Amino acid sequence: MKNRTLISLVSLSLITACSSNTPEFRNVSVHDPSVIKVDEMYYVFGSHLASAKSKDLMSWTQLSSGVDDGNVLIPNVTEELSETLRWAQSDTLWAPDVIQLSDGKFYMYYDACRGDSPLSAMGIAVSDKIEGPYKDKGIILKSGMAGPGDDGEKYDSAVKPNVVDPDVFFDKDGKLWMVYGSYSGGIFILGLDPRTGFPLPDQGYGKKLLGGNHARIEGPYMLYSPETSYYYLFLSYGGLDANGGYNIRVARSRNPDGPFEDSEGKAMIDAQGTPGKLFDDPAYSPYGMKLMGSFQFMNTEDDPEASGTGYISPGHNSAYYDDKSGQYYLIFHTRFPGRGEEHEVRVHQMFMNKEGWPVVAPHRYSGEKIGKYTAKEISGGYAFINHGKDITADIAGSKPIELTADGKITGAVAGTWKLAGDHTAELTINGVVYSGVFLREWNEAAGSQVMTFTAASAEGVSLWGSQE
Repeated sequence: MKNRTLISLVSLSLITACSSNTPEFRNVSVHDPSVIKVDEMYYVFGSHLASAKSKDLMSWTQLSSGVDDGNVLIPNVTEELSETLRWAQSDTLWAPDVIQLSDGKFYMYYDACRGDSPLSAMGIAVSDKIEGPYKDKGIILKSGMAGPGDDGEKYDSAVKPNVVDPDVFFDKDGKLWMVYGSYSGGIFILGLDPRTGFPLPDQGYGKKLLGGNHARIEGPYMLYSPETSYYYLFLSYGGLDANGGYNIRVARSRNPDGPFEDSEGKAMIDAQGTPGKLFDDPAYSPYGMKLMGSFQFMNTEDDPEASGTGYISPGHNSAYYDDKSGQYYLIFHTRFPGRGEEHEVRVHQMFMNKEGWPVVAPHRYSGEKIGKYTAKEISGGYAFINHGKDITADIAGSKPIELTADGKITGAVAGTWKLAGDHTAELTINGVVYSGVFLREWNEAAGSQVMTFTAASAEGVSLWGSQE
């Protein structure tokens, strides 16, 4: 297991708009951000009872932070959740999720864990208002006990789940589910009563989807796409700290309770560790499409001021689909090169490639919409990132390539590229085909609009390019 520590200070930074074409960002610290949209406002809720809100997914306002009495979400939290904190032998809370049910109330699925073991408890607190205050309705699951677990069987941490990291969602037919789990016995799913939010009877811990034998896989989040008719299960692999190699992956299924497969068609139920061996990353790193890991856009001779930007251990994401605009968003926390354990929320736009797999835009969301581009606009020099497939603390540094006007890729890698339709991208490198999109977006470091590409292979490797 891991140990999560509270970042002592909320990181706020404001980039002031200097022209009407320059987006304005206000950054906040919410670890493990879970998103919900209420009216025209986006909210994220995270570990340590932190929360924030934004109207545009760019300029955020911090609402709360810290498991202390006086927190606006649960003002008397140490008393209100005393049973949970006692069981987990903890003084803080981990990643929650908030959903609105048919009664109009907001249900917060909270959890606490000891940290160096799966001694955890999960419960529900309810509020009439999204910003609280929330009132405890009780614990729904426990783990880590010495005797029988909530399924009546002996609790074995290599097989049974750690009851943390919940994501509660409605499927396309209106059924309510909760997917959850971290390390330990894997990722599980439970059916919930849509009237009360509590688990339906006689399920125990529910159905296992993947993981086990202490595989470093956690933070599940489910998103249904009406565009592809798939349920996408997002996951974080590795360790969350700056040296942990956190990275974001995805699998999919036609059903909310699986079975899930990755882009190679491998069964995700086989993504698990080796019995008797803690954190055997090579055993499960081949599973799941890797969307993003640690990366850095490196110095360039032509534009040294726009160098050195990147993320360290991005992960524990949520995701949002806007059924009006048809846009997808990936919401996550990340650390940064040279900034230690300091973390902030980031939002990137996502797109479905022609195979129906998500690909993530290289730069943070700045209000951009995908457009119709020409080969002339696309050709030129790019900083190229290959996210690979490993779970690693190594940073993927960019390398220079060129997309030539005659459809060739030269430089650090060689191959071909082509534009199909308005913006569909196809790159072939070393005989491997990568499918995705071209997108013009804001490069925050350069302070200008640039052409980018994002694409993924059937082997589950994602590539990025940002025009220099």
